[in-house]
Amino acid sequence: MKHLKKTVSIISLSSVLALAGCGGSSGNGNDKENTDSNVDSNNKTLTFMTSNSALAPQDPNDKLIFKRLEEKTGIHIDWISYTDDVFVEKRNLALATGELPDAIFNAGLSDYEILNLSNQGTIIPVDEYITPEKMPNLSKVLAEAPQYKGMITAPDGHIYSFPWIEELGSGKESIHSVNNMPWINTKWLDKLGLKMPTTTEELKQVLIAFKTQDPNGNGKADEIPISFINDDGGNEDLSFLLGSFGTGFNWDETFIDDKGKVNNAVLEPGYKEGMKYLQELYKAGVVDPEFITQDWNKYIAKAKDDRFGLYFTWDKANVSGADSPFEPMPALAGPNGWKNVARTNGMGFDRARMVITSEDKDVESTIKWIDALYDPIQSVQDNWGTYGDETQQNIFEYDAAANMLKHLPLNGTSPNELRIKTSVGGPLAILDSYYGTVSTKPDDAAYRLDIIKNIYVPDMKSDIIYPRVFFSKEESERLTEIEANMMPYILKKRTEWMQGADVDKEWDGFIKEVNRLGMQDWVKIKQTGYDRTKQQ
Repeated sequence: MKHLKKTVSIISLSSVLALAGCGGSSGNGNDKENTDSNVDSNNKTLTFMTSNSALAPQDPNDKLIFKRLEEKTGIHIDWISYTDDVFVEKRNLALATGELPDAIFNAGLSDYEILNLSNQGTIIPVDEYITPEKMPNLSKVLAEAPQYKGMITAPDGHIYSFPWIEELGSGKESIHSVNNMPWINTKWLDKLGLKMPTTTEELKQVLIAFKTQDPNGNGKADEIPISFINDDGGNEDLSFLLGSFGTGFNWDETFIDDKGKVNNAVLEPGYKEGMKYLQELYKAGVVDPEFITQDWNKYIAKAKDDRFGLYFTWDKANVSGADSPFEPMPALAGPNGWKNVARTNGMGFDRARMVITSEDKDVESTIKWIDALYDPIQSVQDNWGTYGDETQQNIFEYDAAANMLKHLPLNGTSPNELRIKTSVGGPLAILDSYYGTVSTKPDDAAYRLDIIKNIYVPDMKSDIIYPRVFFSKEESERLTEIEANMMPYILKKRTEWMQGADVDKEWDGFIKEVNRLGMQDWVKIKQTGYDRTKQQ
């Protein structure tokens, strides 16, 4: 794809269809060599494909991080950049037609896709390059944290992709332990003379008070006592509440007990009773009536309009604002006194942030460029943003004497939005040992880590999480097939039960149907993968 213009920004259906139809134009009808006058003629040039947020510069080379990286490496990148909403479609089109870039940055490939593309020869193995001589920065990371070597190694013994690693806390205190924190409006609690709820029944009564007593004081019945985005286990999902009835729920529905037995969340004790509780809340009229259809933008708008009593998200700063009167609600005791914070299987790890294709005729230069991303100071900027940008707000200031990046105050800016505009993502590594030596901890991360440690860890029952298993091609294919049908069915039934369907009457049929959709194979494959990983 050397003939493609460096940046392709697809923002309309007509552009998408035009690109698909001609199989390799830039989306604006131009097929010509890049003639950027700012490119150093002595620099080597590579062509990378990437995804890009609509909030960020559509030419990645306009980002200060990449400008500095080109100066550092002497390698210029011609970017083929697609907005996030069409990236997967365009990436897959390139992979299918053989119109390949040298590499794909922020690749977003599944394990199955990695193995399938490697079998086809579309992407190349890179393990021979991961040596102290050729990739000193990545080699140092894997020496300090050797567990990641196993995570990036495919079942055939090769490595086909470069990972993203972000450590923030460990064990139960990891920042990833809880993704969908419940945030309750303490201003409303105070106004109505209510205490922080400690049981599921107390929460229901608080939510009813939010609905009936005009806590926002505008004289309208517009309060939404509890709101969420209907996505099983997602950051804005209400499934956190299910821990009051048993094991609980997480985003991939995978739990493992302390004896190493794997199970699906819906088969765990308490899930059925949890469904009945959600139905109680719906019947009480306290659930956001738009919970099925609302998107992220509507969710934020309602929060900022002082309409939420309780909602769920990773960090309130991204929804209601850092200074909003919401505080994390602790785990609640259920009818039998049980309370549990279900741990996610999340960790700061993505196996496939970058792959090199068979089109690349200068792999050594690509490897050099990628390894530069694993330099500690570089990784921190790639992940969160940079310093010294005179055109916009900066995430960091750089202390040259200490060779350290220090987070600047956000001053009310959403950390998520600022990072989208200034960071680049991609393959990188930030280890816990970097904090205090390479970088300070982000204020929002430190805040969240304190919440997890002090509020949620005491109620976490599980000591282990399901690891990042690298499944075989056959295993991945079967899991994908099962989950494509079973996961939507589970969410569909939860929605129906919330809205009044008879849980007891339908339960046996529900179990029969999930088994028909492959539940037993799903559990078996997950168990086999776990057992294999533990033997490595």
